[in-house]
Amino acid sequence: MSTLSCGDVHLIDLTHPVENAMPVYPGDPEALIVPALTAASDGVNVQRLHLGTHTGTHVDAPFHVNDAWPRLHELPLTRFTGPAVILDARDLPPRAPIPPDAVPAGLREGDVLLVMTGWSVHWNTDTYLAHPYLPEETAAAIVATGVRTVAIDALSVDRTPAPDETSFTLAAHRTLCGAGAVIAENLTALHEVHEARTAGHQVETSLFPLALTADGAPIRAIARVG
Repeated sequence: MSTLSCGDVHLIDLTHPVENAMPVYPGDPEALIVPALTAASDGVNVQRLHLGTHTGTHVDAPFHVNDAWPRLHELPLTRFTGPAVILDARDLPPRAPIPPDAVPAGLREGDVLLVMTGWSVHWNTDTYLAHPYLPEETAAAIVATGVRTVAIDALSVDRTPAPDETSFTLAAHRTLCGAGAVIAENLTALHEVHEARTAGHQVETSLFPLALTADGAPIRAIARVG
């Protein structure tokens, strides 16, 4: 993660680096980055990537949960950027549902709702799977505001099953994606965005994915302050 200031513009990196042995959602492909060509032998360094479409900090297209819904390339670019609004859920215990009354007042179409659980501090630990989550009724309350871009600093907007659980639900995914929303997951440093907003600064968030004809893709999530 890095932060860059240039004049009156301050950029906050909200992205976990993609690297070998990084956390992935249970059952997803592991990230693997290995040399394909080397400068010593071939004159150039080229690396081979093996990634899932939901590796690291990434965005989900509606197609992720329904074959009939749009893929990434079918969505407008406006879906991946907009003014940042924070939903502060840092006071919740592990695996707690985020209640509908936590949804900020005044949300409007075009806003990017950043769900701040504080769980990014647990990145690369077993505790990371025990994050707070959006139940179906809270996802529906978000959709009702007109917001169609939701991001979270946790593994999923839905509850991630414990290792000994065999069933799970994607109710939040289906509610949000069914309304044409995109979902970004595994963000970090949302507290910096919260501090900037609390100080009265406007913050623009960018969550642009690779241009894949797919269900999702890694992103470089950035917040622009000022």
